[in-house]
Amino acid sequence: MKTVLITGANKGIGFEVAKQLAQNSHFVYLGSRNEGAGLEAVKKLNSYGITNVETLVIDVADINSVRQARHHMEAKISALDILINNAGIAGDLPQDFATGDVENLRRIFDTNFFGAVQTTQELLPLLKKAANAAIINVSSEVGSITLRTQAGRNLNRDKYNAYGASKTALNAFTVMLANELYDTGITVNSVTPGYTATSLNQFQGAKTIEQGAAAIVDIALQPVSGITGKFLKEDGEAAW
Repeated sequence: MKTVLITGANKGIGFEVAKQLAQNSHFVYLGSRNEGAGLEAVKKLNSYGITNVETLVIDVADINSVRQARHHMEAKISALDILINNAGIAGDLPQDFATGDVENLRRIFDTNFFGAVQTTQELLPLLKKAANAAIINVSSEVGSITLRTQAGRNLNRDKYNAYGASKTALNAFTVMLANELYDTGITVNSVTPGYTATSLNQFQGAKTIEQGAAAIVDIALQPVSGITGKFLKEDGEAAW
């Protein structure tokens, strides 16, 4: 049984990924900023007959919270097989860089980028103790430079510019960390769930939660894939 930590797992895609991985005999820690929300998520999974789950209080934007979560896990497990950096916020609108609120930009990056970085750094010692550990960064094609610069694309329709920039930075983190950890056997990949209907986008996405979770679950379930430093989607690789 592999041990998994999913941040932001009390709802949305994170919750669905936790559900599916637990159903595939993984032990899953559901990371949640709020303990009550985390306990409710575990209770819901228990109602489905899923008991190999536990809540973990972790606010990825708060280094003290991340460290407390690490101490909690170190007291309970000897190794962490999979870390899924899923926690993210959309931020407030508007997000144009010409006049947008810089404090809003900072809040978005604190969770979506710096949160993933410091969570990974704190948990890396536990990941290094596992055989063939994996780090999965949940990204978005909104952060794709290629798609943003395609000829004929109506760039004005992209409202979430700051959010997209945070995912671009997350993708850079994926590639650079994959290179740093290449000789350790730890794989590092970005995965986009696609335009999924969640509270992040006021449920405007075209995909269901189950469809959005598919790409993340697929890469998590590959036993020894050897795939690292990639930007993946449900049907292959996404454009950087």
